[in-house]
Amino acid sequence: MPNFTRNAIKASFLKLLSQRPLNQITVKDIVEDCGVNRNSFYYHFEDLPALLEEIVGEQAAVMIQRHPTVASAEEGCDAIVEFVAQNKRAVYHIYNSLSRDIFERHLMKLCQHVVSAYVEALPAGLAEEDRAVLIHFHRCALFGTVIDWLNEGMRWDIAAYFRQVSRLRLGWPEKPLGKDPLSV
Repeated sequence: MPNFTRNAIKASFLKLLSQRPLNQITVKDIVEDCGVNRNSFYYHFEDLPALLEEIVGEQAAVMIQRHPTVASAEEGCDAIVEFVAQNKRAVYHIYNSLSRDIFERHLMKLCQHVVSAYVEALPAGLAEEDRAVLIHFHRCALFGTVIDWLNEGMRWDIAAYFRQVSRLRLGWPEKPLGKDPLSV
């Protein structure tokens, strides 16, 4: 029964979050929507930020579990897009709230995983320091692109953008090792 209640609270919160901004959702709204009492909410969650932290953390963990390895840059970008697109309005409301840091922290963790998984699958021979530089650069580029997309109201097709970047292979080592991966 506790898992049922906990899951009902999370489902109600996500439902409400897809309808309105985070600052317009109260514990009272959630418990009324899912049919539990206020004490039940506080039994499971300390407050709304704790609920939000759990939901976003779980979603990021699901994406990481779905993509334990990343065979291509496209696959990695698709995982990030999937993370955001599953609950697009809810993500937008979280991003435009005082709890934005929760989303950003988990997005960065997901970007780190995706890029690391891809770079680690590159052929042997790339120096560890070079791998670290590639991971850092592309993690920040991926994260920054998603943040830019959110700042612009998610108006453009980010998946198409990532496919284009991947097609151009910006910065990925595709030439024999030892050559500058950023040179043309």
